[in-house]
Amino acid sequence: MAGEPTKPARPGGANQPDAVEPGKVSSERVYTGKIISLDRDTVRFPDGSIGHLEMIRHPGASAIVPFLSDPRGDDPQLLLLKQYRYAAEQFLYEIPAGRLNPGEDPRDCAVRELREETGCSARSVEFLFTMYTTPGFTDERIHVFLASGLEHGATAHESDEFMTVETVRLTDALRLIQRGEIKDAKTALGILYAAGFRAGR
Repeated sequence: MAGEPTKPARPGGANQPDAVEPGKVSSERVYTGKIISLDRDTVRFPDGSIGHLEMIRHPGASAIVPFLSDPRGDDPQLLLLKQYRYAAEQFLYEIPAGRLNPGEDPRDCAVRELREETGCSARSVEFLFTMYTTPGFTDERIHVFLASGLEHGATAHESDEFMTVETVRLTDALRLIQRGEIKDAKTALGILYAAGFRAGR
């Protein structure tokens, strides 16, 4: 009919179904552990179809990129942990990180993990970004911060934590990423973000 508005063509062809609201239809708890839980979810997908997904539920975590010298100075120093990781069957370079306690503010978590794992407190803690670790099968999010103005103190490692603290220049940390020697995703992304948007001249 003349004058009647027409719907814009949908990407992929005119036979695409009307948009539906994707999301969880129902959920069954399969396993509850100390750190994670496993759910089997019934899910409505964007095309309206229904399927099942296994999802690992995680309370979330914070990580922090700790600069020993002024992050905006010339090739600043930062602290990295060299930590044994059973899942990787090797020691990995990492920034301090840990899971959130119930109701804990992400910034408080980052400050706590910095103190426990490196023994340092920070005069300045700045939020950088929030990342999903592996959204294909878990809802874990890590809130990443930058710390500067560090003051040394005592560490408080847990019984299953085996790590040393190493001081590296930012340029050396970037080379470790380039060579694939920093294999931990949050660490690589945290350092790259700091280098690209906060650190260096």
